[in-house]
Amino acid sequence: MISRMLMFVLRCLFLSLVGVFIETTVVQGSNRCKYPAIFNFGDSNSDTGAISAAFTVLHPPNGENFLGSLSGRACDGCLIIDFITEELKLPYLSAYLNSVGSNYRHGANFATGGSSILPGGYSPFHLGLQISQFIQFKSRTKILFHKLSHNSITELSYKSSIPRPDDFSRAIYTFDIGQNDLAYGLLHTSEEKVQESIPNILKQFSQAVQQLYNEEARVFWIHNTGPIGCLPFNFLSYKSKQGNLDANGCVKPQNEIAEEFNRQLKDQVFELRKKLPLAKLTYVDMYRAKYQLVSNAKKLGFVNPLKFCCGSYHGYQITCGKKSTLNETVYGNACKNSSQLVSWDGIHYSEAANRLIAKGILRGDFSDKPVTIGQACF
Repeated sequence: MISRMLMFVLRCLFLSLVGVFIETTVVQGSNRCKYPAIFNFGDSNSDTGAISAAFTVLHPPNGENFLGSLSGRACDGCLIIDFITEELKLPYLSAYLNSVGSNYRHGANFATGGSSILPGGYSPFHLGLQISQFIQFKSRTKILFHKLSHNSITELSYKSSIPRPDDFSRAIYTFDIGQNDLAYGLLHTSEEKVQESIPNILKQFSQAVQQLYNEEARVFWIHNTGPIGCLPFNFLSYKSKQGNLDANGCVKPQNEIAEEFNRQLKDQVFELRKKLPLAKLTYVDMYRAKYQLVSNAKKLGFVNPLKFCCGSYHGYQITCGKKSTLNETVYGNACKNSSQLVSWDGIHYSEAANRLIAKGILRGDFSDKPVTIGQACF
């Protein structure tokens, strides 16, 4: 009797262990993180409406392939952050500063056009302020969530538009910032001064990541800065010297500064991995992704990568969305087919370019450690 009972217990234990093994294998085999939310920090490369809400509307043809003037994007269509949300099967991110039509149930976007890591650049919304906005957002949504009951339709509506308290520790935190620190420095100081400023810039960046970690953030997806010397605006405004342009026509000294920034950023990410034991940090080589696109533009169906679709910088600066007449020539009309151009307005990439770049980074081609965004939590 006792032996039969023992055999029964052992059999049950065995089947239970098998069940746990199978269940664990299925979960691990799927190899896919389930992020309930995305919180993004950055500049105009990932701004989904903040600068438009804070200062002035980005007029058409900006957004002509994506909600028109309501897009709030410095692009003809989708940004890389939009393709990230699509890949993770989450809604497009509402800008934190945009009060109209916003829903923050699955995250929020704190990126603002012109932003830099350090204060005092093109925009007042530097990274430190964006982090402060996030901390306030998190605090208020948690308070609001716990205060709301199921007693009214209004309360239910509020609750359906804000993150759940435990979403903050399970979300992915994305960064695309630093380009304006370099660009502003190059405009107002010298290449040497910009080089010298990099350690201080990245010290501020590390402090921002630390602050988010203290607020329960655990998964970080960090883009380095792109080849700023390949932006048509910088090429046109740069007084070229002998040997200062590369085979693609990009400004070599500016790209070298970007490369140095990225080397130090990568070192910072590796140090943060040691310092923040519960964090998962993925460093994404956006520079390499973008430079490969510029180098292979014609093979990929684009025209000259130093051409752009909207606005003008040929001796008379007109930003995209505005028009002006000079010597009976109208400047400011957008090209007819933006999908053939890498650059949308001389500073920002077109949707077609963003789509190709996003495809590579999302599948892990440019990540260190080499993971897809869907595996970044492992």
